[in-house]
Amino acid sequence: MIEVVRGGVVESRHAFHVAVAGPSGRLMAMAGDAEPRTFYRSAAKPFQALPLVEDGVLERFGINAKELAVCCGSHEAEPEHLAATRSILEKAGLDEGHLRCGPHPPFAEEEARALTRRGEEPRPIHNNCSGKHAGMLALAVARGWDVEEYYREEHPVQQRMRAEIVRWAGVPDHEVETGVDGCGVTCFSVPLRAMAASFARFAAAAAEGQAAASVVSAMTRHPFLVGGTGRACTEVMERTGFRAFVKLGAEGVYGGGLTDRGIGFAIKVHDGARRAVEVALLHVLERLDVLGPPDLEALARWRRPAVHNTRGDVVGEIRPSFELVTP
Repeated sequence: MIEVVRGGVVESRHAFHVAVAGPSGRLMAMAGDAEPRTFYRSAAKPFQALPLVEDGVLERFGINAKELAVCCGSHEAEPEHLAATRSILEKAGLDEGHLRCGPHPPFAEEEARALTRRGEEPRPIHNNCSGKHAGMLALAVARGWDVEEYYREEHPVQQRMRAEIVRWAGVPDHEVETGVDGCGVTCFSVPLRAMAASFARFAAAAAEGQAAASVVSAMTRHPFLVGGTGRACTEVMERTGFRAFVKLGAEGVYGGGLTDRGIGFAIKVHDGARRAVEVALLHVLERLDVLGPPDLEALARWRRPAVHNTRGDVVGEIRPSFELVTP
C-alpha cells in the first residue's frame, strides 16, 4: 500500500503492484501481484520512439536528441516542449495541423493561464503527447505512409508500434491487447511482469550501444523534454543520468530500466492515483539501490510528499508501506 496519513492516522490507502525483472523475463522482485494485465499508456513512449532511430528518420530529417526526447515525453507544454515538437514537424515538411492528438490545456499551470490571458484556446500542440505524435508523423513521412490517418490502429505506424511492444515485452502478438489511448493512438496491455521485462531488455540493449541507447541517452540527457518543471520523472533522471530511465503512464503506471544492471520494473496503482505512483517509484528506486542518501534528500518531496491544508500547514504525509520481495 501507499498510505495517506493525517494526524498520525492512516486516512487513505492506495493498493498497487510492482514487478522487477531481468532481460530473460525472470521475475527478480515484486510487491503485490506481478501478473495483472496493464496498459503501458504513455510508459510505452521510449519503445514507440525507437523506430525513429532504427529506420533512419533521425538522419533523414536531422532530428536531434532534444527532439527525440520530446517524442518520449508526456510534457507540460512549456515553450521548450512546443519548440521541439514544432521543429520535428517542420523538418518532416508538416505543421501543427497534421497533429491528431486532440487539444487539452497545458499541464503547466502558468502556461495554461498565459494561454487564457492571450484569449487562445488549447490546440493539439499543447497536448502532452504532441511530441510522440510528431515523431509518428515523421516516421510516416519517411516511410511514405499516409499522414492523415496515422493514429488509427490499422495504419502502418500503429502496427509498427505494436510490433515494438511484441518485440520488447516478449509476448506473442495475439496476446497483446489493445485500446485507444487518451491521445487517440493505440495503447497496449500486457502482464505487468512482461512490461517490467520489456524495460529490462531495452536497458540492456542501451547498455550494449544498440539503437535503444539513442533513446535512453536522449531521455537522460534532456529529461526536461520528457516531463518538465516540477515533474518526478525529470528530477529522477537529472540525478541518475544514463544509469536509469523512467517513464510515467496514465492511470497510475510507471516503468523504467537500469542500464548498468539490465533490470526493468513496472508499477501499477489500482485506482490510478498519480500521488501514489510517484511515491512508489521513489521507494522502488531506493530499494533497488539506484538512489543514494543525497539523491533521496533532493527528491524528498516525491519520496514522502507532505499533505497541506488550505492555510499551507503541513498536516500529514503520503508514505510507502511495502517492501519488494523475492518471488
